[in-house]
Amino acid sequence: MSRGLITAFRTLTIFPVPGRDTSIHSDSLPFFPVVGAVLGLLLWALSLINTLINGNGGWPMGVAAIMLLASVISTRSLHLDGLADFVDAAGGGWDQSKRLEIMKDTRLGVFGAVAIILTLLCKWLAFARLIAAGSTIWLILIHMLSRTMQVHLAVKLPYARSEGGTALPFVQDAAGYHRWVAFTIVLIATLAYGPLGLVALAVAQIITWVYGSWCRKNMGGITGDLLGAGNEIIEVTLLLLAAILGNQLPGCIGWGWWLN
Repeated sequence: MSRGLITAFRTLTIFPVPGRDTSIHSDSLPFFPVVGAVLGLLLWALSLINTLINGNGGWPMGVAAIMLLASVISTRSLHLDGLADFVDAAGGGWDQSKRLEIMKDTRLGVFGAVAIILTLLCKWLAFARLIAAGSTIWLILIHMLSRTMQVHLAVKLPYARSEGGTALPFVQDAAGYHRWVAFTIVLIATLAYGPLGLVALAVAQIITWVYGSWCRKNMGGITGDLLGAGNEIIEVTLLLLAAILGNQLPGCIGWGWWLN
């Protein structure tokens, strides 16, 4: 197994992947969408529990809670932690140095706590809606897109902390080809989903561009926390958009419906 793939799984999940890590951490970046696909597949598989529950329509809310728990455990709440630190910093810092200082603080602030609660609530409701609509297959693409956009941010932005940090090894050697490999992988998956897949990709890129611009202006670049926060922002946005479409999604996978 590629050492870059091993490092990608060990960085983004709790999965016990055998083998040795890559010595160049940025070589794991192209495999981020692969990790996203596996996480999405896990949630899709768990959503099938709803078909085993007796009663009209099963129990989408209960199964969604199981999926949410699996999502939190499998990722070690890594991105949620980044989101909380980002929101605390954005809400309480008056300049770049103060924001970076707040993000480094291990204590959870009110802004961060509210952000975590709202994010988990939105995911739970979105999961339940997608289960009821029979559209959980979209979880695979959504998780791939959110992880791919982390690669974009790591490649395009400098590291924000002059003293370094946990994510520095991933950012300092990140190169354009890392981004293009990751983008090619997710583009293949996106094309398989059809026109709506391309819309999801466009939405993810727009959010990434806006968020990345904010990070460059207000934080001086990117950090591990900011990468995690970006992942959560993109993932939740796409989940909510998919939930809004709901029952329309199952018939919109592929290109057949568009060409007819």
